[in-house]
Amino acid sequence: MNRESSSWSAVPENLSERPDEVAAAPIDGEWLGKKAQIRAKKQPLMQKIIKNILRGDGKFRELMVSRNFVETRLALLVDGKLEAFEVERAGGRDWVGAIFKGRIQNLEPGLKAAFVITGQERNAFLHYWDMLPAANDSFEIVSGQRSGREITPDDIPKMYPTGSEIVVQVTKAQMGTKGPRVTSNISLPGRYMVLTPYDGRCGISRKISDGKERDRLKGILRSMALPSGMGAIIRTAGTGKRLKCFLRDLSLLLQEWQRITKKMEEMKGPGLLYREPELAERAVRDFLTDDVDLIAVDRPDLFSRILEAVDGAIPRMRSRVQLYDGKESIMEHFHAEEQINRLFARRLTLPSGGEIVIEETEALVAIDVNTGSHRNRKKDGGGYMLQVNLEAAEEIVRQMRLRGLGGLIVIDFIDMASSADQKKLQETVQRLMEVDTERFQILPISPFGTMQISRQRHSQSLCRDTRRSCPYCDGRGTVESASATAVRALTALQRAFQRSAPAAVEERQPVRLVVHPDVLRVLRRDGRDELEKVEKAYGTPLTVSANEAIHRENFSIEGLAGD
Repeated sequence: MNRESSSWSAVPENLSERPDEVAAAPIDGEWLGKKAQIRAKKQPLMQKIIKNILRGDGKFRELMVSRNFVETRLALLVDGKLEAFEVERAGGRDWVGAIFKGRIQNLEPGLKAAFVITGQERNAFLHYWDMLPAANDSFEIVSGQRSGREITPDDIPKMYPTGSEIVVQVTKAQMGTKGPRVTSNISLPGRYMVLTPYDGRCGISRKISDGKERDRLKGILRSMALPSGMGAIIRTAGTGKRLKCFLRDLSLLLQEWQRITKKMEEMKGPGLLYREPELAERAVRDFLTDDVDLIAVDRPDLFSRILEAVDGAIPRMRSRVQLYDGKESIMEHFHAEEQINRLFARRLTLPSGGEIVIEETEALVAIDVNTGSHRNRKKDGGGYMLQVNLEAAEEIVRQMRLRGLGGLIVIDFIDMASSADQKKLQETVQRLMEVDTERFQILPISPFGTMQISRQRHSQSLCRDTRRSCPYCDGRGTVESASATAVRALTALQRAFQRSAPAAVEERQPVRLVVHPDVLRVLRRDGRDELEKVEKAYGTPLTVSANEAIHRENFSIEGLAGD
């Protein structure tokens, strides 16, 4: 039976117009926390005991993986509040982290960059600095050293002439008309370690701050035997892990690298050597830590894949993986859906009644902070401005992380005359950003009350990845007014008459101007006299008609030679 149908009957007026924009309501963190604690009480007794012994931060963490017919979604809740969200569409995996065998197409000395053929739609951009050995700003070197002599950008053209082969890894996905950005500093991430096949240095992430733990991990690194010329970096997830965890992780990474090198030898030309696993597997590698209390999955096949990944990484966590089979969606059941919807809103209301507006442009992200209906503005004098700014800072930092906002971010906070308040706001943003896994830089608040943040960006933000430009305005955000289009149409009509062949005018062939109905209404109301003047001036019958199918900024002139 064919279930598809079409209906051309009239629809209610409210459905024919675009819905009004409504600011997303604030999330009640206290209510979410209470709901999470109710779920926490349902944990197995032994799991509760182990958690108390470990003396973590006492927060209840739930990881949800959901899949429908078009996408897989991952949500991490901490005490019921959304702290991480990722989405992956069928056939639309991110290319960041992918490794290619490439060929240098050309070198651009002015740009200090090479363009690399990888077999993809667009050539990759490889800056000379990304062809040099990587800096160690993100990790502390413990042992090992780079192989070979130090090279400089001036050496690149001789080392990699046009046509030479090179192995590269994507660091920034293709965005718009720009091809992907790549590096020749290859790294393979594991659960606790990162393998660097072409860099013989071993190190520890600088985000591990505990001195005693760093000393313990240094001892583990020195005791591990790596193949000559290879290095490894211990990730923050390796904190507290024993030697056997690192040995197992290293073994898996070396096996993966062997598969890559074998494929590299067999491949004749440019092509893909390695791609990051799908979201289900990455959920286990990147999000499943010892302090995660529950992993809920809503599809049996997905459940099996995650169980397999857990068995290979942390078998003791197997009992925490559960198949959700409730009637409502898994995200609704765990009160995550409303929080996810906020990630696509342009306007967000703050708990006190203030508001932030997030606008993504080609060059930067602009965020405006407004007082809105701040409920305490009359009671606390000028202090309400600081309160709204502090609330906004917390929400903005969270939204940057959840939405994957990057590049240059400009925040227009509410102006505050007090330098002490400005300093407090600056310190608050700095403190909130410290937990961010991406590199960032914060500039002081300018005299105009704006703060600039540079945040590392690897791929499209969540909104740009899940939204498309308006097919009508093509992302410009506005369309030409009907009056402006009417003026252009009249001007074009006069020009067409002037340029037309004299015979066409003499034969008095009828001419027709076709416009959008909105433009026709303007011409009938305000342009009737102008149309009559054109008709008399050229002695040609002129008709104007409307076509709903035509774009409002377009028009056509029919019946003139050369039109």
